[in-house]
Amino acid sequence: MPHRKFGDGDVVMGRWPGSVLYYEVQITSYDDLTHLYTVKYKDGTELELKESDIKSVSAFKHRKSNSSSPSRRGGSRSRSRSPGRPARGRRRSSSQGRDAKDDKKKAIRETKLTPEKLNENNTSRYNGEPDSTERNDTSHKILQQKVDLDLEIDRVLDQYRVRSRKEDKTKEETYSEKRSFEAAKTIEKASAQTKELEFGGRIGTFCMIVFMPATVLYLLLMCKQEDPSIMNFPPPLPSFDSLWETRVFGVWLVWFFLQALFYLLPVGKVVEGTPLLNGRKLQYRINGFYAFALTAAVVGISLYFELELHYLYDHFLQFAVSAIVFSVVFSIYLYIRSLKAPEENLSPGGNSGRFIYDFFTGRELNPRIGNFDLKYFCELRPSLIGWVVVNLAMLLAEMKIHNQNAPSLSMILVNSFQLLYVMDALWHEEAILTTMDITHDGFGFMLAFGDLVWVPFIFSLQAFYLVGHPNEITWLAASAIIILNMSGYYIFRCANSQKNAFRKNPKDPRLAHLKCIPTATGKSLLVSDWWGFVRHPNYLGDVIMALAWSLPCGFNHILPYFYAIYFTLFIIHREARDGRQCKKKYGLAWDRYCQRVPYRIIPYIY
Repeated sequence: MPHRKFGDGDVVMGRWPGSVLYYEVQITSYDDLTHLYTVKYKDGTELELKESDIKSVSAFKHRKSNSSSPSRRGGSRSRSRSPGRPARGRRRSSSQGRDAKDDKKKAIRETKLTPEKLNENNTSRYNGEPDSTERNDTSHKILQQKVDLDLEIDRVLDQYRVRSRKEDKTKEETYSEKRSFEAAKTIEKASAQTKELEFGGRIGTFCMIVFMPATVLYLLLMCKQEDPSIMNFPPPLPSFDSLWETRVFGVWLVWFFLQALFYLLPVGKVVEGTPLLNGRKLQYRINGFYAFALTAAVVGISLYFELELHYLYDHFLQFAVSAIVFSVVFSIYLYIRSLKAPEENLSPGGNSGRFIYDFFTGRELNPRIGNFDLKYFCELRPSLIGWVVVNLAMLLAEMKIHNQNAPSLSMILVNSFQLLYVMDALWHEEAILTTMDITHDGFGFMLAFGDLVWVPFIFSLQAFYLVGHPNEITWLAASAIIILNMSGYYIFRCANSQKNAFRKNPKDPRLAHLKCIPTATGKSLLVSDWWGFVRHPNYLGDVIMALAWSLPCGFNHILPYFYAIYFTLFIIHREARDGRQCKKKYGLAWDRYCQRVPYRIIPYIY
């Protein structure tokens, strides 16, 4: 761990961001990952500063004691002047006037730039942001005015050389600092190497690499059993021939590259993603819904020419093995190419230097082949669209196996609920660019396996289960399940729409009723309406829908509820990761947000 110069509680002099002025501050904490000190100014402002922006109080006192004021120096010179040397006296008098002028400018500068005291109704600040209005507009103006004033006065003072050459800044550096200054906090480069390991570190990630494929195969084998009880463990192990078929792997490759072809079509708008660590924004083509429509057309034509789509059900286990093999090979490729990737392209959480951990979490944040973004493509196309195709194949297989003229009500509910979810994701495709998967997590085995295997083969578990274990439900029960699913979807969609609308335009008149907490990043945290209800209302809607998808399968076995159980645990873990990231990003503003919104996902429970 690097040497730390100042300790918690030390009173030091901290440089105000965007200026050369130092103010007395108290150190409250130190982040070993970012090497930043959290300091508190006398007016309550709290910011994060680099060690180079902090000096000891004694250094300032020593400088002051060794130098006299310009007026005292001028007085001593005037007393030592000789009447016979008037020219030199006039020169010194001119120097005295210039010193006095510099003193006056310095005094004005210090007076104007002293951090403003808060009024009686607003006694604290968080990350340098006032909370009197709970919106970021006023705070941004105040902070920007301070920066502009700093720059203007610095240019004037440069003419008089009141600072030493060592402390001078060029115009280019000054204006560059102004551009990088956002709401009293400069953008800091992340640590080159990951130090905090998630998912249980090397041992935890190794276990997940082994047990995730094993879990998929176990669940699919259990669904094939006449009695899919968890007590019947282990299921009969299949032969190698029943697990692998080259033709099936070829069909899988055709599916993958067909979706890649649809992704490359020059249709749909092009948008910019969130800024990366180096400030650069990647461009993404939003055409997922077009790809879904084209896929539907291809499937429809295939059915018209009597292509047996239930072939997918008959070889479902072999398709799962093909997807597992492909995801492992794909993950190896991603890791090897990441070794040559520039440091600025690495993910903040997958560059630990430990092979197993980095292979699992992913070293490179946004691996691309030209403009083809591999992670973004896998997130939506072969996974979500594949999920819908698998469900349809299960519906057709049920009708064929049980000699039905129409699918069962349970199968219709499962297909309809999950089709709505996928179409919603594709319709609001742009929103995925702000998720943790895109902005923070690298692209390694975790996301590759999750996208290509877990989503299409585990999320469709209810439909696969119903083919071999049909469950008849009444219209009354179906109505209750529909109401439950639509309630979850309503919460999920309204919460996400409100968040996305606020991100695009916080000043939208339709959002004027919302309250929020400003942060030092320039963004604000919503604390009213859906986002004042719980911290993650969209997760709450997700959990409700997961339960509704399992209920049509009945209560004979727990197997079809695996998704609901797994997803609840996943969301809890995801919320914890979100919380840690938000704490690092928003600092004390996040603490205040947690006080205002105490419940994480389920109100009054969790």
